Amino acid sequence: MSETTPREPLPLRAADTTPDRPWPVRHLAPKIADYVQRMPPVWIEGQVLDLKRWNTTCFLTLRDTDVDMSISVTTSAASVARLGKGVGDGAHLVVHARPTYHLKRGSLSFAADDVRLVGLGELLERIEHLRRVLGAEGLFDESRKKRLPFLPAVVGLVCAQQGDAEHDVVSNARGRWPAVRFEIRRVTVQGPRAVPEVSAAIAELDARPEVEVIVVARGGGSFEDLLPFSNEALVRAAAACRTPLVSAIGHHLDAPLLDLVADLRASTPTDAAKRVVPDVAEERARIAQARLRSRAALTQRLAREQTALEHWRSRPALARPGTLVDAHETRVLALRESARRTLEHLLDRAQTEVRGLAGHVRALSPAATLDRGYAVVQRADGAVVRGPDEVAVGDALRVRVARGELAAQVTHT
Repeated sequence: MSETTPREPLPLRAADTTPDRPWPVRHLAPKIADYVQRMPPVWIEGQVLDLKRWNTTCFLTLRDTDVDMSISVTTSAASVARLGKGVGDGAHLVVHARPTYHLKRGSLSFAADDVRLVGLGELLERIEHLRRVLGAEGLFDESRKKRLPFLPAVVGLVCAQQGDAEHDVVSNARGRWPAVRFEIRRVTVQGPRAVPEVSAAIAELDARPEVEVIVVARGGGSFEDLLPFSNEALVRAAAACRTPLVSAIGHHLDAPLLDLVADLRASTPTDAAKRVVPDVAEERARIAQARLRSRAALTQRLAREQTALEHWRSRPALARPGTLVDAHETRVLALRESARRTLEHLLDRAQTEVRGLAGHVRALSPAATLDRGYAVVQRADGAVVRGPDEVAVGDALRVRVARGELAAQVTHT
């Protein structure tokens, strides 16, 4: 294109721009600035992060307390100074600011003309409101709370990157049960980064199957320092944790909402260590005591049974068991002797009767008749001959006498 060739006019609308006809930055930036300037001022609430002062101006980042979002704010140093010494990282502010687009940097920020510190009473009211809302959802119900394992092999610990909470938990737990192991996640426990870091640490430990219980520990602090542990996002993250969770924030005056949703609240990190793992010395003492009680109970039971046994054995029936049958034995012997005598008498009488009957039988017997010289004549078929007409001449006969028999034949009748 020659130098004398006129350049085409820029597109009027952003939709009309093309790779061959783009808007230069100098053309776009004023449009954005003009659009932003038409926006009305707005009241904004957030948590202070990275507060810095340069000459008469303060620069700070206002961060949302529930999600990872933030904006840049500038205001006069005098506005911040009027709030007193309570303004710093972690403080809650409400600012009245107008959006401003910086042409050179291409960045958006907010210029605040009114800065107000959220008071302690208002924060307490908000926490109380959140407590009622979450309570109505059932997040604090006892039925949701899980029992801690009796002897966890691995304990998850969420604590500050620097502080005594980690030492208190680990040293006391290992002093009670040396074999316990820890999965430690060191995070920020106050300020704007506390909520996302603590929530992420809880979720990470909850995903590890070997972790049997999780302890969130902090060594106390001011009410403002503990505000993250009453944050809705953190409380819901703790409620969603499937692993038993112990809250050990260490604040006695105002219990953070994390204490209410946790499965167990410990007053201090040291108390958490005592509640999470048993004391090996105490357990051994309990076992020894249980053995002593068992031995004493068994000895007492044996002694009681021995006494009862001796009592029963001392009774005449068991001391001299023969007494139970002695009287019966005498009676049996008497009956047996009486039976024997009766039987002998009956046998004697029967024998006498038999002898008498034998005499009668012998007297009536044909043999006795034969002994007197009589004979019995029988035919060959055994029939007794009682008269001459019962035989014929030539018939064979048998003649029975007392001491035998004779053969005969009829010669005449």
